[in-house]
Amino acid sequence: MPSRKIWTIPNLITIFRILLTPGFVIAYLDSNFLAAWLLFMVAGISDGLDGFLARLMKQRTEFGAMIDPLADKILLVTSFICLTAQGYIPVWLTVLAVSRDLIIVGGLFLLKFYGVDVEKKIDPLRSSKITTALQLLVVFSVLTGLAFGFDVSFLSPGVEIVTAFFTCISGAVYLRRGLVMFSDEVEKRT
Repeated sequence: MPSRKIWTIPNLITIFRILLTPGFVIAYLDSNFLAAWLLFMVAGISDGLDGFLARLMKQRTEFGAMIDPLADKILLVTSFICLTAQGYIPVWLTVLAVSRDLIIVGGLFLLKFYGVDVEKKIDPLRSSKITTALQLLVVFSVLTGLAFGFDVSFLSPGVEIVTAFFTCISGAVYLRRGLVMFSDEVEKRT
């Protein structure tokens, strides 16, 4: 069972990942694509590291369960917006990815407002993990191309379509789960 502690090593790593995002934006906007790529890579590695350490050190916390996916969303949404603003990722894919994340986060806050214990009822979906991995792949491939001068355009159409598919699927599953939880809460109150 997750503890209520906040200041654990895995949570500090997650907070560090959030703090990398402004550095990524500054490096990217300064056209220092290598630095942006490095910061993105460090954030990606820290994402795996914090979860691994939380399990290994038995430091899984409620705070970590909430902040870890939020840290992912902050980095991915920021990356998508930056890369889309300069035409490296299609607008439609960014709108889809950002809308999904806003719906999920907004739904979680709404459920919490209505008294639903979302920390105990929401587990990451396999489709959501695949979605996050694909979105990271999209950003990673574009940044790799920019940082090292590689032509990765051959990846774009296929990866973008598969990413969009999983973004829609995971968004729909989360929306359905949220509506069921909301309905259950309303029934409990009547």
